[in-house]
Amino acid sequence: MKFFVLARVFAISGLAAFASVVAPAQQPGTPAPKPVAAPGTAATIAAPVSDVAPDAVVLTIGARKITRVQFEQLLAALAQNGHPAVTPADKRKVAEQYGELETFAQEARSRKLDESPETKEMISIQVDNVLASTLAKKVTDETQLTDLDLRAYYNSHKDEFEEAQGSHILIRFKGSRVPLKPNEKDLTEPEALAKAQEIRAKIVAGADFPTLAKAESDDTGSATKGGELGSFRHGQMVKPFDEAAFTLPIGQVSEPVRTDFGYHVIKITSRTSKTFEDAKPEIEKKIKPTLTKEAMEKIKAQTPVTLNEDFFGK
Repeated sequence: MKFFVLARVFAISGLAAFASVVAPAQQPGTPAPKPVAAPGTAATIAAPVSDVAPDAVVLTIGARKITRVQFEQLLAALAQNGHPAVTPADKRKVAEQYGELETFAQEARSRKLDESPETKEMISIQVDNVLASTLAKKVTDETQLTDLDLRAYYNSHKDEFEEAQGSHILIRFKGSRVPLKPNEKDLTEPEALAKAQEIRAKIVAGADFPTLAKAESDDTGSATKGGELGSFRHGQMVKPFDEAAFTLPIGQVSEPVRTDFGYHVIKITSRTSKTFEDAKPEIEKKIKPTLTKEAMEKIKAQTPVTLNEDFFGK
């Protein structure tokens, strides 16, 4: 993690609060104040096993002394923002980089750079940013979804949890999004359709699908595997292909299906659907951000914001 990345993470992860609970200069023999851990921290970040006492100073930056408890709070804040420091080497790196950041900050204060109107305004904006981010997290945590909510979504979006497995043979035509293979004729649409129909007739008559796919398919990625596409879900394929794949009877070979890639001869070998219980975590993960956004929009609507059109224009 580079210095500027760490600085940005500190700015948005509530470490302004961390800085405020660390005493700027402690007198010898004065115990360090113990910060209050953020809600959920203890459950989320296990305290590392250490023989060092909680109030022992583990990092000194000029006159600033940081205890083990305070440093662990810093680690917890970083972890909650996607930057975990797990190994001893990780923690040392964080300490070194925080030391560098704080060293520059101390020098800036000694030059009274923190007293300029511009800097004060930027600090105020960063504090507001931390508060807004903390509010969004709290709203998310407080958003409760019942089984009834989750089941309602599942029942109205069952196709999202269907998965198909199958193979195809692609015959491209002029203007296709698939490049023409070397030494291959650039077929017109009617020629490509006729070839796809001929291939389908051979398969229906007993020809081996994988063998024909390897020899004839213009989808070079799947052709080497006998046309196999593996598993795919609704919406992963272009619409005409998707519609065919999720309506075609299992084991049957489709009539040629036209897409921008060419004509596809499709064979679906299986289709499965997640049960509600299996889909619950995915549904919650999907709809909770939407509910959070709606809640934040309601909060935003409570405070009118007016722009001076003489200054900003219309």
